[in-house]
Amino acid sequence: MAEPLKISIPAAVAALVRPATPLQERLQGAGGEVNLPPCDLLLLLFCLSKDAESSVRQQAGQTLLHLPDESFACLNTWNDPHPAILHHIALVCGSRAAVRTIILQHPAAAEVTLDELKRLAAATEPQGSATVAATALDAEEDGDEVALPPAEGAEAEAEDELLDENGEEYLSKYKLAQAMGIGEKIKMALTGDKEWRKILIKDANKLVSSGVLKNPRITEAEVLTVLKSGVQNDEVMRLICANKEWVKNYQIRKALIENPKTPLASALRFLGTMNEKDVAGYAKSRNISSVIATQAKRMILNKKH
Repeated sequence: MAEPLKISIPAAVAALVRPATPLQERLQGAGGEVNLPPCDLLLLLFCLSKDAESSVRQQAGQTLLHLPDESFACLNTWNDPHPAILHHIALVCGSRAAVRTIILQHPAAAEVTLDELKRLAAATEPQGSATVAATALDAEEDGDEVALPPAEGAEAEAEDELLDENGEEYLSKYKLAQAMGIGEKIKMALTGDKEWRKILIKDANKLVSSGVLKNPRITEAEVLTVLKSGVQNDEVMRLICANKEWVKNYQIRKALIENPKTPLASALRFLGTMNEKDVAGYAKSRNISSVIATQAKRMILNKKH
């Protein structure tokens, strides 16, 4: 296994990100009201974007979003930032060409970060990407917290193992998701690829999981997989039932009937579109709602008469 990659946090940054640091001081740091070198400020804003307090997280995101382009020039000489830091900056500021160019050329940028930046670069409406980022940063999630290390001496260290199936180091999307704030997750749910959708559809926050279903690239096959996985999210089920295109798919309607979280009114409506074989199966099944089974029996009797 590859050696863990380490992040070094200078004492001045660590002092502002400890959970014991007064809220007002953390808010000042999140607002950029500190005397720090540019890259230390970027590191501080990254750390505070994982703060337990949503007000701190949101302020850190807004400050990063509105930093002038020259504030990111320090990345050119920062040789070993943690890939998660670059990914966070890419998600929040990647719609800006100057920032995007710096990260695309950075040797520490993870492949998933480069993919995201290439998507942004190819977008026909880059301003729309910035709007999505700003909107996502306004979202809140109670308890969205990533523990950061206390300061010890001059610096504090956090470790994150980076290993792919070939033994080469890389930042997995799952690990990135664990380090993301709610705003970042929402944006990735709305724009991410199939792997991101598979991870984020399971997120406990409904804003994130429902965002996956609003991703324009999600396929009917993925929706069917979600239904068969035993999803327990009421909002996800509501959105699937409300999508007129998806429910044209027979297999999706069938999976909705068989999923106990589907609203009963919707399940009964879809039952009326099933073929005789499936209706007969539901009439005998003990694995679905008794109301659906009873209705299936009535449908069979009505056809006999």
